[in-house]
Formats: sequence, C-alpha cells, structure tokens
Amino acid sequence: MFLSARLRLLLPLTSLTLLVSATAKLRDGGNFNLLPFHIDLSPQLPHLKSLVQQTQLPEKALYATGPEKGMQLDVLKELKSEWVGSYDWDKEQEQLNSVSHFTAQIENITVHFVHEKSENPNAIPVVLLHGWPGSFHEYLPVVKPLTETSSTGISYHVVVPSLPGFSFSSPPPLNWTIDDTARVYNTLMTQVLGYEKYALHGSDWGSGVGYSMYNSFNTSVRASHFIFLPFLPPTATEIEANNITLTDDEKFSVARTEEWWTNDHGYFLIQGTKPNDIGLALYDNPVGILAYVGAEVLRWSDPRAGTPPSLLNSTNLLTLVSLYHLTHTFLSSVWIYAQNANVLSTVYTKALTDAPMLYTQYKYNLQFWPEEYVAKVGNLVAYNAHDFGGHFPGLDNPPALIEDIRSMAKYFKA
Repeated sequence: MFLSARLRLLLPLTSLTLLVSATAKLRDGGNFNLLPFHIDLSPQLPHLKSLVQQTQLPEKALYATGPEKGMQLDVLKELKSEWVGSYDWDKEQEQLNSVSHFTAQIENITVHFVHEKSENPNAIPVVLLHGWPGSFHEYLPVVKPLTETSSTGISYHVVVPSLPGFSFSSPPPLNWTIDDTARVYNTLMTQVLGYEKYALHGSDWGSGVGYSMYNSFNTSVRASHFIFLPFLPPTATEIEANNITLTDDEKFSVARTEEWWTNDHGYFLIQGTKPNDIGLALYDNPVGILAYVGAEVLRWSDPRAGTPPSLLNSTNLLTLVSLYHLTHTFLSSVWIYAQNANVLSTVYTKALTDAPMLYTQYKYNLQFWPEEYVAKVGNLVAYNAHDFGGHFPGLDNPPALIEDIRSMAKYFKA
C-alpha cells in the first residue's frame, strides 16, 4: 500500500468521517475510502541525517557570485549544519500534525489533504492549491486563522490538498494533466466532503489547477483568488504598446518577470523535458534537493524573508525539503512539468463562468500580469497588490494572504 511506510492511521474515525466514508462513492461505484491519518516519518530520520552528514561540499566557492547563479556555498553549508544540528524534525512534525489530515481514493489516486472546519455555521468552504517546489506545508500558517470568525463575521472551512505526486498524494498516471487534477479536486470538494459550492485560492501550479476548476466547474466554484495565472505574462514592450500605466512597484515586477525569463527558468526547461535526469540524480540526495529547491525558494521570495510578517526562515525551508526527501516524492513532483509542457497559454481566453475572480500581485512574485490582462480571463472584481511577499505568501506574508482570501467572502456567490 502506497501509504503504509509513511503514515500511522488514527482510529477511531469521527462520526462525520464514518458518514462521509460510507456514503461517498466514485463514479465506478467504489468507495472513496476516506481516512484520517497522522504523519510519522521519524523512523526515516536516521537515514536522512546520515546522508546529510556524509555529504561533502567544496571547502570554498569556485567563484565569487551571488544568488543569481544558484545556491551559494556558504548558505548551503549553514543550512546543512543546522539540518544535522539544531533542526528538530519531531518538533516540526508535531506542527504538521496540529491540523487534521486525511486521505481519499479518487480515480485510483491517493489524495492527501488537510481539512479544518470552522465552528461558524455560515463558514464558506475554500480549497487552497499549492505548486512546485511547495507543498501543503506552505499554507499551514493561514489554515486555522481562516477557520476563525473575523470581526466582519467571515470564516472558512479550509481544505489543502497535496498535488498528485507531492508529499502523501500518490503519483498520477503518465499522461495526467492539471485538468485531470482539477476534476479530482472538484470530486474531493463536492462528493467526498459534500461542499456543493466552494471558493478557491491558487498559486504556481495550483493556479493552473484552480483556473481549470474555475472554468470547468462553474456551478461549484463560486469565487476564486489567484496570485499567478496559467497565461503567458505580457512583456514590457507589450504593456507599453497597450498604453498601460504602471506604478513603480509594478515596473519592478515587470523587470523581475523579464529577469526570470532570461536567467531563472532553466529548471523549467529541465523538468519539462528531462524530469528523470534531475529527479533520479537527487532521489536519495537530501543536500542536493536542498541546494536545488532551496535556491529557488530563496530567490522567489521577498529578500526580507524571515523578518515580520514573513515566516520563511531556515526552519521552514528545511521542513519543506525534509518532506520532499522523507516522502520520496521529489522525482514524482518534477514530472508535473513534463506532463503539462504548454501550461502557460499564449492566448487569453475568458473563463466560462460568472463567478467572481480576485487577483493579488505580490511584489516579489515571479511573474507580473497587469489588471487589464487579468480581466481578460475571468470575471475580475478585485485587483490588489502587496509590497511585501513573493511566490509563497502563505509563509512569506501570511497576514496579507489571510486578508486576500477573506476578501472573497464579499463576492462569494452561494
């Protein structure tokens, strides 16, 4: 069984879980087999620490360069030292288990997800969708705050699934696309959990999955919020040709977008064409994963990471990388690129829905879409910007992301 080596199931099930498990059915008539579980990866920790300790790194950097050329040796050495020294996996695992985890079988895929319910009877269901190199972990700082009722009476039932092939979700079949994941997630929300209507938030690959859900399941998805889009962002020349006026922060984001396309999307090409090369090379190489993934996380985040309101510190980075290694899912995670080679559409099309769409531009995100372009792809009702945060706002600026998600309630169409 895919999960047997990694999870310790919690029993007994709650009455709600028993009810859902007994009544939820797949389209082929099978059971969803909805089960709670508890993360227990500690038995694998000695192997991880042994590999990290035995990994040899150069005594000094070959050349004096900054992060634009990749992971810096001195940063990697500090992280490696912390990983085998003060870093406490058991403590971090306890934090991961502070929210309720479940698995369900949908279309022969094990789908892992966090599900935290609000005590507010008027709470809105919302699904939060991550990307690469993220995981469900990046949303943990916002989960419980969203379930609490705000001063304006807003609260959510929060669902955070792991993408197929990430963390505790099993790898999908070879020709699996983000549209397939969108279908499975809609089944999760409507049939497994019984939420007829819900809202969603998406970033990175989660924005592609979320946009597909927004477009395809328009009676279920009744509000959406994105910080990324599955459409090719316009160049500075195209923006100028359309007489679009930009703020100074937006000009900065345009320059950051062009820098990404010029110097920072090599990983995208490798994983989109030769996922096995990098996936197998780093399969049992935790320090290699740390260098590869850590460099992306650090470059794609606000350079003030780790200072309030950011929670993106070395501990959170090591937890993210530990999850990739301990669940043996680095290889399957990079395959999402090869399976969705043309994810950024060059043609802007309007989603087939009247549901409201909200968008937020975080200053240090990887790509920039002006309001005029975002309005082309959905029923845009709000376009916001934050000058702190980057590609992982759940860790980089949790208060702002909570504010963004709560803002959907004003427009949610039940």
